[in-house]
Amino acid sequence: MKHQRKLVCRLLALWGAGMIFWPAADAGAASLSLQQAIDMALQQNTALRVTQKGEDTAAATLKSAKGTNGVSASLSDSLSVSKDSDSDRASSNSLSVSASLPLYSGGKNQARIESGEIGVDAARLTTQRAQEDLKLNVIKAYYDALEAKKTIDVAQESVDNYQAHLTNVEQLYSAGSKARIDVLRSSVELSNAKQTLIKDKNSYEVNLATLRNYLNMNRAEPLTLTDDFSYTAFPQQMQECIDYALLHRKDILAAEYALKQKELAVKMAKADYLPTLSLTAGSTLLNSQFEPNSNTGHDIRAGLSASWNIFDSGVTAAAVQSAETERDIAKLNLDKDKEDVDLALRQAYLNMREAEERFNSTSDAVHQAEEDFFIAKEKYRAGEGIMLDIIDAQKALSEAKLNYITAQYDYARYKATVENVMGLDLTEGETAAADNLRLTMDSAVKELSVVEQARAREDS
Repeated sequence: MKHQRKLVCRLLALWGAGMIFWPAADAGAASLSLQQAIDMALQQNTALRVTQKGEDTAAATLKSAKGTNGVSASLSDSLSVSKDSDSDRASSNSLSVSASLPLYSGGKNQARIESGEIGVDAARLTTQRAQEDLKLNVIKAYYDALEAKKTIDVAQESVDNYQAHLTNVEQLYSAGSKARIDVLRSSVELSNAKQTLIKDKNSYEVNLATLRNYLNMNRAEPLTLTDDFSYTAFPQQMQECIDYALLHRKDILAAEYALKQKELAVKMAKADYLPTLSLTAGSTLLNSQFEPNSNTGHDIRAGLSASWNIFDSGVTAAAVQSAETERDIAKLNLDKDKEDVDLALRQAYLNMREAEERFNSTSDAVHQAEEDFFIAKEKYRAGEGIMLDIIDAQKALSEAKLNYITAQYDYARYKATVENVMGLDLTEGETAAADNLRLTMDSAVKELSVVEQARAREDS
């Protein structure tokens, strides 16, 4: 129990310092702004942690490449027994150590190191691009949830209107001024509206679940989204955005690095055409013979070792050809990536402008639809209208409101998509939150390791 109390204390200390992010188990719903959601995702998202591990892999690859250009040493020991038909049995033991240092590798080792350095930079860019994509996903999920919430309000209003109309029709039917068919039709429309409301409520919960997943928070914790749509004009022209994207997209830069690595791979393959030169040194620390005579000795040796593969049946030529093909593929992939960015940006930009036009054109339609519904309702109450007028007016009102809501959030989502496809950097605050992801994991693991060590000592 003692070590368990210590473990809990250390974990609580980490949590209090902001190093471990455990969702608070509050009874009420957590309030969350859009910026808070982005920062939380950048600090806690599991997929981002996986991507970030690629930087560690690249660093290890670079370390390995540097090691191939350094000193290598080996230790060997051998025990042998031999006997010829015309001689006595011979037994001996030999213990030796040797070391080598590559002096010239045809440029292979240097190219491997340079490729490793490029790989580190490319992994860092890959992580940064993943951060930007995560930010976009959070923005979309946040706005999806907000749109779903407003859609619920429209659906609820439709249910309330149909309920009030049904009550009115039932009263008129009781008074003998309306036919039974109007009551039945009103009941059907009310039932349909309730079905729509149920579906909209479920969509809202699904969108909240998606948002919680990006944030890596308690999946059951209630959420209150505090931000709402706010129109902000986007002044840049399409070609400006495209030009910016081709210069600043992290994945485009990473693809350019990948091309450089493939070019270095060609250089490494061609290095096998050239000779290699190494400095070698060694010593037989112990050379003992037991039979037929006993004697012991040792030696020290040093020298230069050169090697040149002058014929390998085309193996090197095939390796060079393969490396050149991989280089050409990397070049084509880079060109394709640029084409994909161009297309994605044009699509997002045009969709953003289209949503902006819809947003501006639908604002008056809501007021007109409300007035039309009021007139149809009053005419029906006065006995001058028909049931179809009420149904059409209510559907038109719901459609106008939904079109207005959809246009708002379409614009917000497409605007965020344009900025993402352009490759806009994270803000300083978002970068700090993303940097805290690695700090959080490293510190937590380190502290827990200390706890486990203390626990092991106590158990022993």
